[in-house]
This record gives sequence, C-alpha cells and structure tokens, in this order.
Amino acid sequence: MSDSRELKFRRLATQLRAEIRSGVWASGAKLPTEQELSHTREVSLTTVRRAVDELVEEGLVIRRQGAGTFVAEHAPAVRGGAALVGVVVPDTTLYYPKVLEGIEEALAAAGARLMLACSHYQPAEEEAALRRMLDSGVDGLLVVPTLIGRVDPAAVVDRLTSLPVPVVLIERGLDGADDPSEHVRTDHEAGGYAAVRHLAALGHSRLALLTRSGNPTSAPVGQGFTAAVTDLGLRAAEPFSAPQSEWNPRVADEQVRRVTAGGSTAVVCFGDREATLMVSAARRAGLAVPGDLAIVAYDDEIADLAEVPLTAVSPPKRHLGRHAAELLLRRLREPDLPMHRVRLRPGIVVRRSCGASSEEMTSD
Repeated sequence: MSDSRELKFRRLATQLRAEIRSGVWASGAKLPTEQELSHTREVSLTTVRRAVDELVEEGLVIRRQGAGTFVAEHAPAVRGGAALVGVVVPDTTLYYPKVLEGIEEALAAAGARLMLACSHYQPAEEEAALRRMLDSGVDGLLVVPTLIGRVDPAAVVDRLTSLPVPVVLIERGLDGADDPSEHVRTDHEAGGYAAVRHLAALGHSRLALLTRSGNPTSAPVGQGFTAAVTDLGLRAAEPFSAPQSEWNPRVADEQVRRVTAGGSTAVVCFGDREATLMVSAARRAGLAVPGDLAIVAYDDEIADLAEVPLTAVSPPKRHLGRHAAELLLRRLREPDLPMHRVRLRPGIVVRRSCGASSEEMTSD
C-alpha cells in the first residue's frame, strides 16, 4: 500500500471513530454501506474497508454477514455521569486528525464523551456548532476558532472565554499580554527558527522564506525565520507569500528562478504542498535537490510523499490534542486552577531534501 493510501484510511478511521464516540451513530446503529461511505467521503472502497477493518479490530463496530456494519452495543464505553466535551475543528483532513487522536486518547482515558463538529473555516458554522453543543449540555469545549479574516479576532476570543462552560483553544490565541484565553499552541516561531538553524548547520548562509498567506501559522514562522537569520549572521532573500489558491507550478518556477538568481542555496517553505511544488520546479530548472537547492517544509503532513522526501518542521499535533483535553478535564475538576497558556515546541524530521542524512531522524 502506498503512503498516500495509508494516510487516507487512517484519517477516515479517525473521523468515523470520533463520530461514533460523539453519538452521531448510537450503540447498535447501522453505519452507511461501504459504497455510501466511499461516495460521501470521496475515498476509494479500499480505503473505506481498511478504515472499517481498524474499527472492527478495536471492537467499535461489528460486521454482520448480509446485514451490514453496526456500532457495537458497548461503544462508546462511557461511564454514567462522565464529562461531555465538545470539540470544534476547522477541518478533519490534513493536520487535525492527529490532533483529534490526542484528544480521543485523553478523553477515553478519563471515560469522557466527545461531541465533534467541523466548521470548515466558516464562522457561521462555527457559531452554530457551539450553540448546538451548549444546548446539548456539554461540560467544556475544545475549539480551534477561525480568527483569520475576522473583523475583530479579539472579540471572538473574548466571546469564547465568556461562554458558560470552560473553553480551551487549540492552535489559536491572541499575541500579547492581553490574551484572556486558555490555550495550547505550537510555538511556530521556534519552528521557523529551528528550520533556519538546521540549514545554517549544513553550511547554508543565504536563505529564502516562501509562505502561504492567509494562514495563522505564516506570521510566527516568518518571525522565527527572521530572528534566526539575524542571530546567526545569515543573509535572506526578500520573503514571498501568496494565498494557497495562487500557489501553482508557474509560481514555483518563478520562485526557483528568483531565489537562485539571488544566491540563495536553501529555502524554508510553509507548507508541505508549496514545498512539493518547489521540488518539482527545481527539477524543471535543471537543479538538484538538495545539491543545488535545499528545502525544508513546514507542517509534515505530506512531506514524505514528495518526489524528493522533504525535511520538515513537524508540529506536535497529537500532543497538542492530548494536552488540551487533559487541561480541560483538569479545569473541570479544579475550577480555580490558574490560567494556562501552553506552547509546545515542534521538532524537525530530517529527510533527503536538505542533504543532512539519507536516513530519517527527528531532532529538536
């Protein structure tokens, strides 16, 4: 099985597992057929079967010959009176399945229930999901709010923190001392700094930063990049940023020409898709990666699937979910607990695109 197919079936298993535990399908309920799941989730039948196989092995669902697949009578295993936690994420494909895995681990260990909703980065859907969850009697909320594009992000955070139940934000918050939220976030500034430091240790002295705009991660990665360039006495090309919708092979070709003409021998690229486009553009320009141009991606979602597997800064997604859920559960037990603002440092997964090693390794 390819790495891509493996990733898809695990994502689908995570989605179905969360939906079962949140009560989308009650104990004993019949799941949609594999053909229906294949159509509605836009994945192959093989992906569906592997995902369902995993849930069967876990005892969450049961296949009945000639009848279909049913949620096991004992699933989800929840104690009477256990906490009900609402979880709102903007996406259930890239990035957030691993966050959800961490949340599920922590909630399952505590016997808590999960109610899941996806906002699709739409503020109206996010607000509707929060209302449904509050009406359903959730004891607390784990939320990845949509702040980019909002007229007043601070007002959104203020409103979340004023809800009648405890709220822990994941990967979001306000920069500065006047942030009222309790949150668990990746230290993306440290991630940008680490990428530059890694390339500098390999002998690169002139670098370029290429990012996807309209994303809350871009700014702190850029800040870390700039700080590292300054601290390490390096030189940097003019940074480039464009919306994801505008990143295409033509743009990547232009950026390869620009950064190499300016003497840059390495780039830090947020995110994986954009970095993958740069690998292909370098090949079209007759350049070798990493021989002529080293590339470090940011996110590590599909970085290993590039034609030259990409070294990548890897946010601790699963740990983010677990820490956030554990913090919320502790808050429910101890309402007077001091406010927490947790930053987790990402690591670097070293692959072929930077020339550091032919063997995959992880470093801080």
